[in-house]
Amino acid sequence: MSDAPEKTGATPTPEGEARRTSPEPVAAAKSETRQMPEPKTPEGPAGKTYFWGTGRRKRAIARVRVRPGTGKFEINGRKSDAFFHILKDRETIVAPLEVTGALKKVDVWVNVKGGGTTGQAGAILMGIARALTKCNSDYEPFLREHKFLSRDPRQVERKKYGQRGARRRFQFSKR
Repeated sequence: MSDAPEKTGATPTPEGEARRTSPEPVAAAKSETRQMPEPKTPEGPAGKTYFWGTGRRKRAIARVRVRPGTGKFEINGRKSDAFFHILKDRETIVAPLEVTGALKKVDVWVNVKGGGTTGQAGAILMGIARALTKCNSDYEPFLREHKFLSRDPRQVERKKYGQRGARRRFQFSKR
């Protein structure tokens, strides 16, 4: 037998003892889940203080009010299920609340105008994220991690003259 250490992920130290080189403590630290802080209770008479957030996407603009409550969600005076008929849009608007764990802890009122349903859903998402950040600044890293506080800069490309659309041209005939 030789005096060389076995290849088990250990390196010899000057004293001849084996030392582990695997990054187990680092992996354990990353696997821990961060605890979401509770929403702060606003100051004011009987909790009537609101936190405002504005969201924009494409041509849609959403003004969002948030306050601690039971999970009520209204968009233009209607329930969110009645306003958005597509499941993807309904999931989009509650995503910031699910990430922060505030889905049943805050009431949300939204006024949205302009654009189509997908643009309005994106605007509401951003407005809710901004309002939650004002409500509790501890939410910001979680919302930034999921890119809810970043505005999507994409806009519709304008129609060009001599064409049917932005890039679509009229039909070309050789003969």
